[in-house]
Amino acid sequence: MVIVTAKRIYEPEHPFLENTISSMEAAFQAGADVVEFDVHITKNEQFAIFHDWTLDCRTNAEGVTKDYTMNELKQMDIGYGYTSEHGKTFPFRDKGIGLMPSLTEVLTHFPDKSFLIDVKSSDPYEGELLAKYLTALTGRQRSLLAVYGGNEPIAALKEKLPDMRVMSKATVKSCLLPYLAVGWTGYMPQACKYTELHIPEKIAPWLWGWPNRFLNRMDGKDTRVILVGGDGSDFSSGFDTPEDIERLPPDYTGGIWTNRIDRIAPLYQER
Repeated sequence: MVIVTAKRIYEPEHPFLENTISSMEAAFQAGADVVEFDVHITKNEQFAIFHDWTLDCRTNAEGVTKDYTMNELKQMDIGYGYTSEHGKTFPFRDKGIGLMPSLTEVLTHFPDKSFLIDVKSSDPYEGELLAKYLTALTGRQRSLLAVYGGNEPIAALKEKLPDMRVMSKATVKSCLLPYLAVGWTGYMPQACKYTELHIPEKIAPWLWGWPNRFLNRMDGKDTRVILVGGDGSDFSSGFDTPEDIERLPPDYTGGIWTNRIDRIAPLYQER
């Protein structure tokens, strides 16, 4: 089943298309500490930054990124399919040509910024290829990155690059299940060391010591904790309104997931 997310946008409030260098610049300027983007392999084994599984919904092309070289993907209009009026108008059509970046372009443009890389595939080869790519970076730049995705590519990447901060369903379970069982003793599973945890807000209160003691324990293991909205059924559910922020624990100091940094950052700047 293909979900046409490009058909579901709200009326545009800004000129930015997701997963582009300009939108990442805007996010950092608005106050984001970390920006998430999605990677897909290309025909010539580069990594393209693009959200959907297929090109059909958002672009003027068909198929998947691995059917095309990175140069061919650059010729596509990534704003082609966006409509907020059920096809009556297409506000970004012809404005997205040349805007699909490669992983190399993004990391070259932002050498000192933190990113969360989403591997959209479940193919372990993509994890191996990404590990090879990341190995060529400096240790400093690699330390600014985290990678998450399916169990298979993340396991393959971690095997090749053990010092990489990663997250998958398997890594989260290997950390949190033993912690739920005996965390009251202060025990910290080895799997909780130097990783990433995205924790749904409705599950978080069940964790021993939540929030401050839990966050301090994970910080001691150099693990990054990101609180996401909801019950875990949608890990892209964010804290996007002032009402969402009010649900956070008092004096919460961990990370939060937001899809609207433009609305949320000013709330923290006012505090």
